[in-house]
Amino acid sequence: MKTAILIMAHGSRISEANDAARDVAAMVREMTGFDIIEVSFRELHEPNIQQGIDTCVARGADRILLMPYFLFMGAHVQHDLPEEIKEAQKRHPGLVMEMGGHLGAHRKLAEIEAERIGEALERLGWR
Repeated sequence: MKTAILIMAHGSRISEANDAARDVAAMVREMTGFDIIEVSFRELHEPNIQQGIDTCVARGADRILLMPYFLFMGAHVQHDLPEEIKEAQKRHPGLVMEMGGHLGAHRKLAEIEAERIGEALERLGWR
């Protein structure tokens, strides 16, 4: 079976703000070696999640791991994203789709925050 990874981000009206999700997807592709890694957005930007799923299928995916690029366990992660999967299942009844975990509280995120704090303190001359 051919596996695709679909990174699902919130989306922003500011197009450039959505580039971060695309940049992360490119890094994940490099780290994992998966051929099919797509990005989709829940709101405010395209491709939307349904379009992202359709793109994965068009690229030959038999199964999709849908990864929420969300920090918190909010309504999108708990309700909206699973509903998106159910909706897509109607169009692709033989497609296997499972959702992975959201980012959540993770030591690596804390390390990034500590790094950003250090950068800000340097920039401000507060060290």
